[in-house]
Amino acid sequence: MKAKELQELLDFIAKSGLNKVNIETEEFKISVQRDPSYKPVISSSMSAPAPAAAPQVPAPVAAPVSAPAPTTTTPATTSEPSESNYQALKAPMIGTFYRSNSPDSPAFVNVGDTVEKGQVICIIEAMKLFNEIEAEASGRIVKALVENSSPVEYDQPLFLIEPM
Repeated sequence: MKAKELQELLDFIAKSGLNKVNIETEEFKISVQRDPSYKPVISSSMSAPAPAAAPQVPAPVAAPVSAPAPTTTTPATTSEPSESNYQALKAPMIGTFYRSNSPDSPAFVNVGDTVEKGQVICIIEAMKLFNEIEAEASGRIVKALVENSSPVEYDQPLFLIEPM
């Protein structure tokens, strides 16, 4: 099943109002279940559609796909960091990237913070499952490469880290 087909299926399920759906074919088996207590973050601005390879399950109320918004959480630096000097902390899965547990909570990490290997740096939501993503190495966060509430793909760089 292609990503676009999966997105269309998930959109259809979301619009149907069902809280649980199980589909099984010869090629795949999929189970989708919504958390009725989940409150989505709804963006009022939309631009170009998100990449087709980033499946998202809309909340019970059809929410628009979040478009990247200008960030205010990454402080300005005097020069753009060179990726050759830094290690990229990458997304281990497809989903929606969140910098904190909730919109009211502070970010797990900010530019300039020192992180330890195994420290939670963000959350990636995939099919209403919130997965804590841990740092793969110790170091200092140099740059956040993804906006909060943005779709991410497998192996996409999330942060640049200066190894210790």
